[in-house]
Amino acid sequence: MAIPLGAQGSQPRLPFAARFHAFRAVGHLPTLLTSLLYFDFCFAIWVLNGAMAPFISAEFGLTPTQKGFMVSVPVLAGALMRFPLGVVSQYIGRKRAAQVEMGTIVVTLAAGYLFVETYTGVLMMGIALGVAGASFGVALSLGSGWYPPKYKGLAMGIAGAGNSGAVLAMLFAPPLAKAFGWRAVYGMAVVPMLMAMLLLQVFAKEPPDREHKSLKDYLKVLVDRDAWIFNLMYMVTFGGYIGLTSFLPTLFHDQYGIPKENVGHYSAIIVVAASVLRVLGGWMADRVGGLRLLRSLAVAIVVLTAAAALMPASPWIMVAILVTLFAAMGAGNGAVFQLVPLRFRTTTAVAGSLIGEVGALAGGFLPYAMGVGRQHTGSFAPGFLGGTALAVGVIVVLAVVAKQWTRTWVGEGGRALDHEGDHRPVEGAVRLGTAAPDVR
Repeated sequence: MAIPLGAQGSQPRLPFAARFHAFRAVGHLPTLLTSLLYFDFCFAIWVLNGAMAPFISAEFGLTPTQKGFMVSVPVLAGALMRFPLGVVSQYIGRKRAAQVEMGTIVVTLAAGYLFVETYTGVLMMGIALGVAGASFGVALSLGSGWYPPKYKGLAMGIAGAGNSGAVLAMLFAPPLAKAFGWRAVYGMAVVPMLMAMLLLQVFAKEPPDREHKSLKDYLKVLVDRDAWIFNLMYMVTFGGYIGLTSFLPTLFHDQYGIPKENVGHYSAIIVVAASVLRVLGGWMADRVGGLRLLRSLAVAIVVLTAAAALMPASPWIMVAILVTLFAAMGAGNGAVFQLVPLRFRTTTAVAGSLIGEVGALAGGFLPYAMGVGRQHTGSFAPGFLGGTALAVGVIVVLAVVAKQWTRTWVGEGGRALDHEGDHRPVEGAVRLGTAAPDVR
């Protein structure tokens, strides 16, 4: 039974067990958990080349720029596929779209194991691995689609914690590549994908929140001003996360001389922080408001990226900085996607896919920027400073739009409004160059 809200945007102070029981009662937990698993394994596949980059680079004798480009290709390819898959899922259903995607990934991995022999082949494989990166909008919308607005942040955070798949890649891919060769890892990765397909088919149910619209209506999000503001936020939180996640093995191997088979241990510690904090960030955004939380996190990201750009001599100092930075970005991811389904109530998969696409595109350029910076300046600092500049931009934009948003479609600080019928604007009311009407 759902627990009613008290004052606008507030929630009653109840024991955690009671809140969790209420959360379970109003949604469909099997769909949420299998969506998490689907996204988790897809994310692991998406960053597989990054996890094995030191091995691939050693075999082909790559320059820093070539390393950065190789790591960027899967991220960029996955980003470009996110929005189209989100649109397709609105027509054929999110569960069916997820199964088609995972079936394609299985075929791709088998081809990589059998046929990749050159650096060009690795780049082509990177494009194919990008299919896995397209899972974002579908997984989050499928998992959270059964939950009402006041629980969207937590549900999105749980489904979005599938970015912990990067931990699996960082921990297991390097030692497996050392023991069996990096090509064999592609073949081994088929097993978890088949497992995710089976569990999703058996336990997941298509949510009831999908609204059938024309393609033109779905594409309106491309010119929606609010969507592009979310894009900027996600460029910092998720773009920074995926770009750095893919590049961490190269960073620790090239900057600190960590052995190839051990770089995953350093990287995994950092990635776990973002995965855990994504869930906590969604929960906190439900409680205190996504806008309020994002302001604080953006300030933290400015400070931490600037600190990382100093390139401390000790790898453990760098680990400490990056753990804190990834925690801030993970919580920011949860906060952004507490707000998105409140703004785009019936087209969350499409809007989420667009936002995820632009955010991931920013992340795709980050490893390349790191490699170019290293080759031409001798330092990875330029990549970190780019994140600093974007985080400053988020702080400025939040200062401009927060008041308008809380007068139209969201409550104080960015919390969900009390009642489903109390949403103030109609979806799609804000376009580029226009302001949302105050309809209170």
